[in-house]
Amino acid sequence: MSDQFPDKRSSGKAIADFLRKADALPARHELPAQRLIFALDATASRQASWNQARELHAEMFEVSKNHSGLTVQLCYYRGIGEFYSSPWGRSAGQLHDQMASVECRGGYSQIRTLLKHALGETRQAPVRAVIFIGDAVEESVDQLCGLAGECGLRKMPLFIFQEGNNADVAAIFKRLSKLSGGAYARFDSGSARQLADLLRAVATYVSGGVDALRKLQDNAARLLLEQL
Repeated sequence: MSDQFPDKRSSGKAIADFLRKADALPARHELPAQRLIFALDATASRQASWNQARELHAEMFEVSKNHSGLTVQLCYYRGIGEFYSSPWGRSAGQLHDQMASVECRGGYSQIRTLLKHALGETRQAPVRAVIFIGDAVEESVDQLCGLAGECGLRKMPLFIFQEGNNADVAAIFKRLSKLSGGAYARFDSGSARQLADLLRAVATYVSGGVDALRKLQDNAARLLLEQL
């Protein structure tokens, strides 16, 4: 068998015909993943709930199988002025690894820092929603309300899930979620199923919109729909 290449080359007309046919083929576009910020208070009082959230976060990625996909950024604050934001990722395993080595540390709330970060992210590329799990507010409520209102103007709703039953914190969290166009819910640290349902409901909304959320037909979905 000869190892020589054939002498005959494609003519300019044949190449042009091939390119024309290639251009006529329907383009294949991958639907962009929807961006979601998953943020937690990691101060000392939150260690038990941090561990719970770490075990349940995969619930958010389950909805990607039926919708356009989800990419998540983990954010948390702890200690004295320590704020962390991860790279964006599409895998539950990746997020679990990021959370696995984190230990909660004493400190004050930094919700203002979180909201300013989220607004910066959505200015670069739209963020569909922010989930925040916390149990305390130790900052200027007026400043937080101003930032929450800006989140609303940028179509980035806040879904705030409160651990515990502090009435003052609940009132602030409800106000922030309403100003942003999002929703509020309280959960018990001992109820893993409740938190898992809330995470899945938000991810469903982010990935598929209100219509997808209606199809869930569970208590968490109904709670969010009543407020959206």
